[in-house]
Amino acid sequence: MKNNRFRDIITVTKFTMRDLISRKSFRVSTILILILIIAGFNVPNIMDSLTGGDYNDTILISDPENLYDNKLETLNQSELGYNFTFDPISYDEIKAKIDDGSINAAVMIGKAENTVNFTYIVSNAATIMSSPTTLIDALSSLYTNVQIQKLDLTASQLASVTPTFTTEVKQTEDQEIGGNINVMMLMSVLLFFAVYFCAYQVSSSITIEKTSKIMETLVTSTSPRTIILGKTIGIGIVGLLQMLLFVITAIISAKLFLNPEILSHLLDLSNFTFYLAAITIIYFILGYFAYALLYALVGSTVAKPEDIQSANMPVAIVTMIGFYLAYFTLMDPTGQLAGIAALLPISSPFCMPLRVMMGIATGWEVVISIVILLIFCALVAKIAIKIYSNAILNYGTRMTIADMIKSYKEK
Repeated sequence: MKNNRFRDIITVTKFTMRDLISRKSFRVSTILILILIIAGFNVPNIMDSLTGGDYNDTILISDPENLYDNKLETLNQSELGYNFTFDPISYDEIKAKIDDGSINAAVMIGKAENTVNFTYIVSNAATIMSSPTTLIDALSSLYTNVQIQKLDLTASQLASVTPTFTTEVKQTEDQEIGGNINVMMLMSVLLFFAVYFCAYQVSSSITIEKTSKIMETLVTSTSPRTIILGKTIGIGIVGLLQMLLFVITAIISAKLFLNPEILSHLLDLSNFTFYLAAITIIYFILGYFAYALLYALVGSTVAKPEDIQSANMPVAIVTMIGFYLAYFTLMDPTGQLAGIAALLPISSPFCMPLRVMMGIATGWEVVISIVILLIFCALVAKIAIKIYSNAILNYGTRMTIADMIKSYKEK
């Protein structure tokens, strides 16, 4: 009996996967998203092609009074993210260079009494989000060093005035922090979109088939439990494979089109431990199926496809609450709200991997959280299967909460 049930689940799973992949809307949307991913990572190259390859991050520094004693060249060794050129030219000459695209911006340096003035020149001030504080800080620091050197101090006196500053971060917890916050947030975002776009297909598929001849065929050949589980698993596999395709495409595009230094910083996996990777995958899968079963529960209460959107709204709101709980707990990861969010089944898939990465979550907290999530999945599956069994041939109006309770109590 169990073998037959397992074989039926596999049959429904395969049928659901074939049906979803064969849909033109699914294939078109997948191709469009892949194109958008590739185009998004290729924006720098697109910008270069539109500007004839002349667009660059070159900033000209004009110091006509030589206030920096020919020391401005050291800026190119400071790794500020710009290519600096130096020429003591006038404003009109700078304007001509910006207009012809040979430079992006310029800084004119002047001094009046005891005030050093930096004039930042761009083609349109509205295009910059904020003042170039990093560059101005570097120029200010360099000017101070130049003036100190003019005082003809001894080596020890100079070292005492301009010491080397270092920053070190220590944590009181024994457990080392692993992983990368950008990678972990990316995983949370991927889970959110997997739930939002893929799990939604579960309720849509169940509702559509309830109003078609397909449902009558399925009902006579297998049980409602098999239909619910098979569809959830089938759509889940296709959705997760689709997400994997997007991730692989994004990684390849990033390696081809992004600056290697930026890429290594954003996607640093050097401290991503096996334990953290395993926890992330477990919560990703359990989180997906928790929400997919919630969507299955909603889909079993809808009688007409046009009611799917409004019926799914409560689950979509719960999904966003769970995601933002994890996001806001990053501001206070050791707070009480963060601890509660790590245990709640609607937010633990987004929150707990982040706490594990930070070294905050204990082993027992992880175990308790996973057990709660498994119980939640089993409970939602049981309710969805029971309501679906009693409403499987309901072609009338959408079921209310009272109807759902009544349906669940019925044998």
